[in-house]
Amino acid sequence: MLQTPIRLSRGRYTARFACGAADLAAAQGLRHRVFRGGEGVDRDAYDASCDHVLVEDAETGALVCCFRMMTLASGGEISRSYAAQFYDLAGLSGFEGAIAEVGRFCVSPRALDPDILRVAWGAVTAHVDAHGVGLLFGCSSFEGTAADRHLDALSLLNDRHLGPDPWRPKVKAGEVVAFADVVTSGASDLRLGVKGLPPLLRTYLAMGGWVSDHAVVDRDLGTLHVFTGVEIAAIPPARAKALRAVAG
Repeated sequence: MLQTPIRLSRGRYTARFACGAADLAAAQGLRHRVFRGGEGVDRDAYDASCDHVLVEDAETGALVCCFRMMTLASGGEISRSYAAQFYDLAGLSGFEGAIAEVGRFCVSPRALDPDILRVAWGAVTAHVDAHGVGLLFGCSSFEGTAADRHLDALSLLNDRHLGPDPWRPKVKAGEVVAFADVVTSGASDLRLGVKGLPPLLRTYLAMGGWVSDHAVVDRDLGTLHVFTGVEIAAIPPARAKALRAVAG
């Protein structure tokens, strides 16, 4: 883990790194409520290798958002990542410079204030700048495992947002949905496609992000996810400036 102290605030929300078992347990509890439903603990072996960020309501102390980051020295270490379980990431193994995986990103269903995401992304930006990260990546999830619920969004991804050939992940998981098998090129409805994107993925794409050419069916979490990459150098200048304004 590579922690540089982070404490960011916007409005009534504050972002900080988890510190100790109680903080981690709080994050795992929110993850369970969001990803699995009900009370419980969502944990896996990757938690120990990650820095965990908590976004809290400064007035009530309530945890409203959390996520984890695994920071790696270069693309040569990408096989250690959570995403590497599901995608063949050999193409990214030659990426030079630090990379960071963002995972288990979740917001409490009762927390609707847009400042929450602004603070969360400010924390990501501060970490990226502190450690010279050149690539953010992770798995962006659609609700449910049926591809036909998301055809407009998948068509949009296939038409406009596929990753560069040299870096694009290849199939590794046993159950996948290849975009080429379920969508017709050029047939996406832009409005419906954008509306159907998960909020986190929409944010990645607005930063110039790209995706794999297939989705993985995750029976454990009951989702359909796509590999997502964001090259820091490719983030539009106006967006980068806004993120750094929050990061301070």
